[in-house]
Amino acid sequence: MSFSLQQLKYFTEIARIGSINQAAEALYITQPSLSKSMKDLEETVGSTLFKRTSKGISLTQDGTEFLGYARQVLEQSDLLESRWLNKQPSRRLCAISTQHYAFAVNAFVNMVKKTESSEYEYTLREARTYEIIEDVKALRSELGVLYKNNYNGQVIDKILRENRLVFHPLFVAKPHVFVSSTNPLANREFVTLEDLEGYPRLSYEQGEHNSFYFSEEILSTIYAKKDIKVGDRATIFNLMIGLNGYTISTGIVSSDLNGDNIISIPLAVEDQIEIGWISQKSALLSLQAQLYLDELKTVVAPYDVELHDDI
Repeated sequence: MSFSLQQLKYFTEIARIGSINQAAEALYITQPSLSKSMKDLEETVGSTLFKRTSKGISLTQDGTEFLGYARQVLEQSDLLESRWLNKQPSRRLCAISTQHYAFAVNAFVNMVKKTESSEYEYTLREARTYEIIEDVKALRSELGVLYKNNYNGQVIDKILRENRLVFHPLFVAKPHVFVSSTNPLANREFVTLEDLEGYPRLSYEQGEHNSFYFSEEILSTIYAKKDIKVGDRATIFNLMIGLNGYTISTGIVSSDLNGDNIISIPLAVEDQIEIGWISQKSALLSLQAQLYLDELKTVVAPYDVELHDDI
């Protein structure tokens, strides 16, 4: 016995939507027919691929691994049909979650521009750290972009192991502060923590999971006299300009997205920021997700960062 490409298409659609009924509507088939097709698929592979509950459907561990291979097969089939049968490439799908990094958005823009398909459905979520982990765990996103350092590394790694997720290093950066070009510190070659004491510290709030280990900024445990939490990048940049605030990040500034009003200055501390991407332990990435990672590497390469080769 073997399974068909049609079954793989059905399977990936159910995994994407998370509901048999809604997937059946999207696929224009009846719910009983779709359910039977998936039960036949499970019998063929000899494994339970879905967890079925009253709240919906989700993938088992085997289902997660199977999804990675199914995506690869469908993509290769699509490429064959496009090359040899003159068919138009099928609708591209990809979802990515990331902490609030302009370079992650830049890479996404480049990935979309290089899409060789007239149809696509992409999702880019700038999310809180806990939400990124949950998105990848539940396969709402293929991959997530976040940072680690000496302070939070062990906790983040433990959480990832418990959720069968893997952290793949992308690059290591030296800490910088982002400030407005009109900030009194803007012309400094570097700044110290003491230099920053009179200015508002800006950081991203993490909601109910507001642990220091989930903070997007290093040195978050250090007391700041003036401390402001925000929810998005646009607000944080506006407060840099309006209040002479600062935030600590990688030093990679995008003039295309942020204009010339925001600059980065090296921060004189003995620490580093390791940016990486997380994925399901047994999942294979789609071609679009791999293209996104390639664009990430291209975007950050011109900056003073230590790139990892195993992206």
